[in-house]
Amino acid sequence: MQTVTLNNGVEMPILGFGVYQIPAEDTERAVSEALAAGYRLLDTAAAYANEEAVGRAIKSSGVPREDLFVTTKLWVQDSPAEDNTRRAFETSLNRLGLDHLDLYLMHQPFGDVYGQWRAMEALNHEGLTKAIGVANFYPDRLTDLIINNEITPQVNQIETHPFFQRADYQNLMHGHGVRIQSWGGFAEGRNDLFTNPLLAEIGKAYDKSVAQVVLRWLTQRGVVAIPKSVRAERMAENIDVFDFELTDEQMAQIATLDTGSSLFFDHHDPEMVTRLAGHRLDS
Repeated sequence: MQTVTLNNGVEMPILGFGVYQIPAEDTERAVSEALAAGYRLLDTAAAYANEEAVGRAIKSSGVPREDLFVTTKLWVQDSPAEDNTRRAFETSLNRLGLDHLDLYLMHQPFGDVYGQWRAMEALNHEGLTKAIGVANFYPDRLTDLIINNEITPQVNQIETHPFFQRADYQNLMHGHGVRIQSWGGFAEGRNDLFTNPLLAEIGKAYDKSVAQVVLRWLTQRGVVAIPKSVRAERMAENIDVFDFELTDEQMAQIATLDTGSSLFFDHHDPEMVTRLAGHRLDS
């Protein structure tokens, strides 16, 4: 497994296993199979309602804690945000059955972002999470957060796939020392990704699937990827992407697939902001 070095020196696997939209009743088995396949980066969130299942899989795996890189995410908190962020963190940690996290992300750029971030900075200073970061922050929100706070986020997890490539934004983040991480790397199959002629043709040259080409394209760009699957054979396939390298020409060809816009939702859309910013989790 290849790794990337975050801006605070922490090493993070460049390829991991995500559990978004995996039902809680299936998560323990899926994570156990992922760990058996060699994944060491696990990505969950309070909003996914499957942290406890992830924790059970970790406990039963026999994999030493120091070999794992565990991420979960903070949902939007009511005031007082600093107190409630610590409470939410402790709840997630207890559900996972861990004594620390490797990465804690602010899931959405809404609510009292600065109060939440101050609490996350304190958790980082206390060693309860090795790294902190954000998710779904667009360039304006990320830049403002960096300018007005002590710790620059180590990671920004954003929608990134062949149809929304975020190359310019990746360059901006790189300039600030923020590592880009992809969610939706396969675009959830939209735009017929898995039968895309260009990606299929590139895969044929290496005897690789479209999914493997996409993951190689992401990791070759330095993008941390967290593909999800509930099938053991797909998990094994998705992690088998470090034995080939795309050419500059192939990377340029894939760049032509970029539409420059989200296939899911826009965090600047007032209706979406209302829906996400106003939602609260049951504790």
